[in-house]
Amino acid sequence: MIISLLYHDVVPSGDLTSSGFPHADAAIYKLTRPEFERHIEAIAYAAQSSEVFLLNSGQQKIPPNALLFTFDDGGVSSMLIADLLEAQGWRGHFFIATDYIGRTGFLTASQIRELRNRGHVIGSHSCSHPARISHCALAQLDHEWRQSVQILCNCLGERVVVGSVPGGFYAPRVAEAARGARIEVLFTSEPTSRLGLTYDCLIVGRYSIQQGTSANRVARIARGDPGPRLRQYFFWTTKKLLKRIGGHYYIALRKKLLDHYPSA
Repeated sequence: MIISLLYHDVVPSGDLTSSGFPHADAAIYKLTRPEFERHIEAIAYAAQSSEVFLLNSGQQKIPPNALLFTFDDGGVSSMLIADLLEAQGWRGHFFIATDYIGRTGFLTASQIRELRNRGHVIGSHSCSHPARISHCALAQLDHEWRQSVQILCNCLGERVVVGSVPGGFYAPRVAEAARGARIEVLFTSEPTSRLGLTYDCLIVGRYSIQQGTSANRVARIARGDPGPRLRQYFFWTTKKLLKRIGGHYYIALRKKLLDHYPSA
């Protein structure tokens, strides 16, 4: 069983815009530092039989008790997150939306290199973080993966072969384009411990952690308990159906509802 946790930013209380995307639909994935520290402590206690693992190649042998930490978007709080992981002797996967490198609230190129030098995995999160990447034209899909991978390769001076799908909009054509950019491992937002293979690209699901998720629930997911994992899977399946039916109307409605979410 491989358990991969999907986090985003860790921010000071009352300052949700300090790291990552500032809009409301990103805010629900931002944890405060005390909240994230409680998660780390609970996971360290509950998942002692797990092996915190780094997946940086499609050819790696993955242990049956693998636990992966992943962080999307490339927000500047990645530096703090890395400190907290390293205090436990852990390393994580940081996925960068390359159009935002150096912008307010996002990592700089030198910080990305520092994370890699400290032993963390750096991967692509596309260039522009499109709202519905699975609906992009083939030319844009190709650009999103190839350009972002090239930027990260130039930044790090090494190949980048891992990526994560922005927004949870995965489809086989997304994996096909990613593989065309020489991505070997692609993380999705599907809450599953099963691995897939699409167009010779290893597909890895993740359990998404939102603001307000209790430390106990996260620890149970990390430990592999079926209850919270199944609940998230059923919720995700329902949301996936709504996305498919609603199309761009789903995005618009979600944004309208979340406009009432506090952003500061």
